[in-house]
Amino acid sequence: MSEVTKPKRFLVTGGAGFIGSAVVRCLIARTPHQVLVVDKLTYAGSLASLASVATDARYAFEQADITDTPRIREIVARFEPDVVMHLAAESHVDRSIAGPSEFVQTNVVGTYALLQESLRYWRGLTGERRDTFRFHHISTDEVFGSLGQEGFFHENSPYQPTSPYSASKAASDHFVRAWNHTYGLPTILTNCSNNYGPYQFPEKLIPLTVLNALEGKPLPVYGKGENVRDWLYVDDHADALIRVVERGAVGETYIIGGWNERRNIDVVTAICALVDELAPDPAIGLRERLITSVADRPGHDWRYAVDASKIQRDLGWTPAETFESGLRKTVTWYLENRPWWERVRSGLDRGEGPGVAV
Repeated sequence: MSEVTKPKRFLVTGGAGFIGSAVVRCLIARTPHQVLVVDKLTYAGSLASLASVATDARYAFEQADITDTPRIREIVARFEPDVVMHLAAESHVDRSIAGPSEFVQTNVVGTYALLQESLRYWRGLTGERRDTFRFHHISTDEVFGSLGQEGFFHENSPYQPTSPYSASKAASDHFVRAWNHTYGLPTILTNCSNNYGPYQFPEKLIPLTVLNALEGKPLPVYGKGENVRDWLYVDDHADALIRVVERGAVGETYIIGGWNERRNIDVVTAICALVDELAPDPAIGLRERLITSVADRPGHDWRYAVDASKIQRDLGWTPAETFESGLRKTVTWYLENRPWWERVRSGLDRGEGPGVAV
């Protein structure tokens, strides 16, 4: 974590989600900043992910939809943020294929609404507060499309989104850059590779595999599992995001990645070995035998890999975790925090039925 000077007021949208809650926990634990979380609390958001900071005097929470313009306007006016960190998003590719409308509403319309209210607020600031205000938009490497066997995505890569999810995030990125160019709103944009770690909703590959392996259920892998992803430990990502806000240049884009390319099948087999080691179960046997090939998702991108050298060079950030150390921490966390994932998976935080694990 970089050194911090004057305390600021951070408004974090999507702060009860996986990456957002990691950012909030990091801000409260390692900085003097004040944090207001704004979250709709959809299936993927949980106040249980913020329990460790919930009693801190510098933390507050507002349940709100970012598309609700009057509500967001009131929250912004009352809190008077120095930084808006925008992480609220629908993020699951399979869900976007089945129902793209929510992704357009939250990721595109919601980002537009938040930009407009941030611009309205920023225009009313004066002096140092106006000069130092930042709107930080957090996005994904999936906006760049799919890579072949060679090469990396970088900050100037052309946009070629291939799923409703990535298309909605690409649109939101374009809106953020347009508000900076046209209206002068001081924005910064980051695109990250695949995140993993504690508190991730168990529909994504790593937590779903951990929990299914623990329970002796089939471990679904798309096709032959040859698709490649670049993995980033979520606490490393949170550290990078805060560093970007503190040191990044207005109008710039920074790609954040862990330099950890892995085939999906290799990720799953590594999880099997860790669960076998940490939670052996003679009734289940070797978890690798649970791996099950399922029909590939439509338009499944072949490979993602990012060149994170700019943030390393310009801002001095590098990930602290290797994939092996981060994966061991992740598996251990899920084994030790059954109450969290049982409650989240059941939908008890929102009074609804079981969530979908795709």
